[in-house]
Amino acid sequence: MRVGALVTLDLPDGAPALSLPWIITIGPLSDEDEWEPIVVGPYERPHALALAEEIVAEDDLMAVVEPLLPHTSIDEIRAEIASAIAAGEAADEDGEEYEEDEYEDDQARQRPAPPTPAEIHAGFARIAARLTGTGLDSSTG
Repeated sequence: MRVGALVTLDLPDGAPALSLPWIITIGPLSDEDEWEPIVVGPYERPHALALAEEIVAEDDLMAVVEPLLPHTSIDEIRAEIASAIAAGEAADEDGEEYEEDEYEDDQARQRPAPPTPAEIHAGFARIAARLTGTGLDSSTG
């Protein structure tokens, strides 16, 4: 029995996007369900993946986990759009850029425990520090 699907970028270790904040878009898995997807986050990538895995393992939903790009100018956004278009064209030539995990059965796969609210809040603090350049004391997260 298929329960849900998780889609995310397949990035190599050390990719710059891994350190960005990540969001989760959760929506219906089937075209038969008609409701607007929701977007939650930002999270650190491991938290986003663990939360999304927990959601799709329990419900017939699709979760897309992707980086949030905190650009501050129109030129940065336009450059990102151009980069995405180029990457899409390259992906069409090379195959899929995304990977999808399908969950057959909750017991069939060991999932990491989802992060606790305290761990998520600590992640928010680390994301805010990175975005604002304020840094963090090691005792806060």
